[in-house]
Amino acid sequence: MTRHTPDFLRQRDSNLSLRMAAAENAASMSQSTTSAAERETRREAPTPKTAKAADIKPENYTTPFCEFLQENPTIFHTVDHFKSRLAKGGYKELPARDDWTGKVQAGGKYYTTRNGSSLIAFTVGKAYKPGNGVAMIAGHIDALTAKLKPVSNKPNKAGYLQLGVAPYAGGLNETWWDRDLSIGGRVIVRDDSGKTTSKLVKLGWPIAKIPTLAPHFGVGMMGTNNKETQAVPIIGLDNSDLYPSLSPATQESLGPAGSFVATQPPKLVKLIGSELGIKDYSQIVNWELELFDFQPATVAGMDKEFITAGRIDDKLCSWAALEGLLAAESGEDEGIIKMVALFDDEEIGSLLRQGAKGNFLPLVIERAVESLCEKASASYGPSVIGRTYAQSFLVSADVTHAINPNFAGKYLDDHAPRLNVGIVICADSNGHMTTDAVSTAVLTRVCELAACTPQTFMIRNDSRSGGTVGPTLSSVMGVKAADAGMPQLSMHSVRATTGSLDPGLGVKFFKGFLDYFEKVDGEWSH
Repeated sequence: MTRHTPDFLRQRDSNLSLRMAAAENAASMSQSTTSAAERETRREAPTPKTAKAADIKPENYTTPFCEFLQENPTIFHTVDHFKSRLAKGGYKELPARDDWTGKVQAGGKYYTTRNGSSLIAFTVGKAYKPGNGVAMIAGHIDALTAKLKPVSNKPNKAGYLQLGVAPYAGGLNETWWDRDLSIGGRVIVRDDSGKTTSKLVKLGWPIAKIPTLAPHFGVGMMGTNNKETQAVPIIGLDNSDLYPSLSPATQESLGPAGSFVATQPPKLVKLIGSELGIKDYSQIVNWELELFDFQPATVAGMDKEFITAGRIDDKLCSWAALEGLLAAESGEDEGIIKMVALFDDEEIGSLLRQGAKGNFLPLVIERAVESLCEKASASYGPSVIGRTYAQSFLVSADVTHAINPNFAGKYLDDHAPRLNVGIVICADSNGHMTTDAVSTAVLTRVCELAACTPQTFMIRNDSRSGGTVGPTLSSVMGVKAADAGMPQLSMHSVRATTGSLDPGLGVKFFKGFLDYFEKVDGEWSH
């Protein structure tokens, strides 16, 4: 198990009292009725920007994180939420199509997006000079799910209306069966004037379920079922085939042959159209919809020391990183760029343009530095970009494995992270993680300054290591980097578990990294 140093034990005692405070906070949340405005206020981070990282109270972040998970079930909703949070924090949007020349300046706060599913936000130190480094945190906001197929309409089978879906990454695994599933995502709409826009939609109740087969039939349900034919969601009933005099609903067409809506379940088209206030269904030219577990995120455990929810991976680290950026200090003598980059497609290899293997992050850095050079009347080119990357540092922030007590033998004794303790620095000797001795020393020093308790994780030699965005991004830019994230149980399940203090402990660490990296980097003899 994890070695208990004196510092660790002192921090553990402190966390015991924090868990009790979190329990009281969660109890008051569940027992009170609040207005929409009050809920919006509560969702926002409670940390004043003047607070030091060491002063953050992790228990204050339990409720905002749970509500964030519940209200932003798809990646598109997540980006939209973050854009709103950033705008309220004084951040200006930099559209990718615009010329950024002269628009980025020292002391400014900015964000930009790609595909509506990836986002990068950053601040520029008031004392910034071209060539100074970037303290960056990268995470991913996509999650395992099941997406509607391009033609999602299915023929009536035994009186059931079903939905054609395809697994995204490991979605549709056994944990998805018998869950209450709803639908959300983005809808592409063309109005009467011919203008095409993207609208977000999410249904406020579950409409889909993937039913299991009772054990009485002698068929095992764990790991033996065909995802194409035996994991098809049911979304309604249609017994009209038993009554020939009735017109079967499944034969109804809401658009001409070849149109998009003609390939989708008519009742679902009507439902989505109703949610968006669309009466002419032919205005729906396409959509990207997915299933999501509808059960709300909630606290659990005797002392309410757990959070159980869907989509914790990697919204836990991504949410905490963005809140850390919003709470970061902005002193007069700060000379670096502080940045958070949140990507799509990590769960399927990061290969698409909105993924970490695209050019999104390095391009944003280079465009920002180019604009800053113009403001400072300095020359821009490979030299300034090379110096920028050489002085930069990346925290690849993805969730990692908390020790599971029922499978403790699957973990190394000294690499077994616990919930409600602190950030986990992850290592892998085969390059699946980007951590090395230098980057570990940097993050350990940050933890010391921010009063955080670091933990360590490494997979056993007889297990398969996962990967994340760190190796790709650090190799593309040549920056020093480490993989570090918050722990969770039940990774890749439709519903996972983390500690109720872990969102706040994440904010504390990420804010500490952004606030102290410039100081820590200055302590090194380069």
